[in-house]
Amino acid sequence: QVQLVESGGGLVQPGGSLRLSCAASGFTFTHYRMAWVRQAPGKGLETVAEINPNGYSANYTDSVKGRFTISRDNAKKALYLQMNNLKPEDTAVYYCARRAFGEYDKGQGTQVTVSS
Repeated sequence: QVQLVESGGGLVQPGGSLRLSCAASGFTFTHYRMAWVRQAPGKGLETVAEINPNGYSANYTDSVKGRFTISRDNAKKALYLQMNNLKPEDTAVYYCARRAFGEYDKGQGTQVTVSS
């Protein structure tokens, strides 16, 4: 079955950086768009970034443009999110997600907390 395992979250000060990783298994990784989505306390799910199957095209939500970079390594079946200049409003649970049939299959999530 589809498995998505995130790692790399934690507590960081404003202006700091984190790199999230996701290990994928149970499906043909190269066939799917992949994404990072997040859910802040008391808020709905937000798509942070999506990347196409070959990794050559990506989209970002406006609030993270210029600060976050999504990438993938198809040989390793891995997805990454480099987050720079983090802000308190980036605090959320971040999920690795497979885009399939208009919906997301998500992992268990990793907590990112930005606070001084």
